[in-house]
Amino acid sequence: MSEGVDLLAIAAHPDDAELTCGGTLARAAEAGHRVGILDLTRGEMASRGTPELRAEEAGAAAEVLGVVERANAGLPDAHLANTDEMRSVVVDHLRKLTPRVVILPFPRGRHPDHRIASELARDACFLAGLRQYAGGPAARPFKILYALAYREDPVKPTFVVPLTQEQLDKKLTAVACYVSQFEGVDSAGEIFPTGQPLAERIESQSRYYGSLIREPHGEPYFTEETTSVGDVVRLTVQSM
Repeated sequence: MSEGVDLLAIAAHPDDAELTCGGTLARAAEAGHRVGILDLTRGEMASRGTPELRAEEAGAAAEVLGVVERANAGLPDAHLANTDEMRSVVVDHLRKLTPRVVILPFPRGRHPDHRIASELARDACFLAGLRQYAGGPAARPFKILYALAYREDPVKPTFVVPLTQEQLDKKLTAVACYVSQFEGVDSAGEIFPTGQPLAERIESQSRYYGSLIREPHGEPYFTEETTSVGDVVRLTVQSM
C-alpha cells in the first residue's frame, strides 16, 4: 500500500517529468517531501527503445531524483483522450497517491499527448474529490502547477523554482538515464534543436530562468490562480 506523496508530477511519457520539472522534484525530495511521478503511457509509440527498456530507465531516473513512488497508468501512447474511462484510471492513481501538489504539462504543446495529458489530468484532479465518483474516497489535490519549461509561446511564469548546481546535475543525470531516447540527440519532446547537445540546451534554459530570480538555475511554473504574499517586506528578487 502506498504511503502517498506530497508532490506528484503527471506526465504523458516516461522522461517528460525529468525534462520539465526534474530539478524541482530533486529539490523537493532533498527538503524531505515525498515525491512521485505518474507516467500516463509506456511510450510504446517512440521510434527509439522499447517500453520495457524505458521502464528500466524510468526506474533509474526516479532513484537519481529521490522519487519514492513511480507509477504508470498504462494508457495508450499517441492515443490519449480526455474520456471518462481514462479519467477514471487517473483518478484511481490520485486517490492512492493523495498528492497535495500536482505538476502538469502546460496545456499547449506540439505533441498531442502533452496537451491532452494536461487536460485529462486536470479534470481527474477535480473528479478525485467527488465522493460519489467511481466509488470514492474523495482525495482532491490542493494545488495544480503547470510546468513551463521549453515553451516558445509568450507565457510569463507565475514563479520560478531556484535550483542549485547540484540539483541541476541530478536533473541532467536523470535525463541521461534515458539512453534509448537521448543519447547523441539535440532535441526532445517540446525542446527544439538549436545545434547544442541536449544537456547543454537544458542547462542554457535553466540558467535563463534562474537569472530571472537572481539564482544560478531555475525551473518555471504557471498557476491559474493568483499567488498570495503574506509579508511584502520579505519579497525576494531585487527590483533595481
